[in-house]
Amino acid sequence: MKKPRILLVDDDVKNSTLLCRFIEAEGYDVTCVHDGLAGYDAYLTQHPDLILLDVNMPGLDGFELAKRIRQSDRRVIIFFLTDRTDKVDRLHGFSLKGNDYIPKPFYPEELMAKISERFDSMDASRDEELMLGDTLFSPALSTLTYAGETHSLTVRQAEILALLAETPGRPVERDEILRRVWGDASYANSLALNVQITYIRRLLADPRLSITSIKKRGYILDIS
Repeated sequence: MKKPRILLVDDDVKNSTLLCRFIEAEGYDVTCVHDGLAGYDAYLTQHPDLILLDVNMPGLDGFELAKRIRQSDRRVIIFFLTDRTDKVDRLHGFSLKGNDYIPKPFYPEELMAKISERFDSMDASRDEELMLGDTLFSPALSTLTYAGETHSLTVRQAEILALLAETPGRPVERDEILRRVWGDASYANSLALNVQITYIRRLLADPRLSITSIKKRGYILDIS
């Protein structure tokens, strides 16, 4: 089984090196770099599962690095590790789709508990399959199986359908879908959502399933 891959980006060389050794001893594959630009290069080449990200760094600070990563990647987990603990900084970190915001100083054991819990939750969600009408939907595999035939969705289409499937028969706001799938509700992303909904509808062969549009509001997954 592949070890989860962790990237630590922190310009405090001494402490981050010690933390990397601690994380490695816990059984993870870890890479440690010491500035934001190197962090972005490591993200592109290493494809980590989780990024531990300091905020105050030269060249490219942690917030800017997270913003750049989130423009194309919603799946990688981002934990901010920082001594910037003001409310405005914490809110900014979460607005950039950070998954956790851990103030310095912290106990390494506390950090490892948070990392372990996050990966355990991901493993549980990968095993989940949903029965929608007479269709088996596997969000992790991005597949729909109906009447013995399996069709593949893109990852983004699977994310959209999973959101709609959380509350079948009830509307899901467009802005919520855009924020959770694309990261922001821009006009371009809104147009892309329209296109993806069209593709998903074509893949729903089950006559018990349909997606209803609510003008200027959102969508409903209907199951008869």
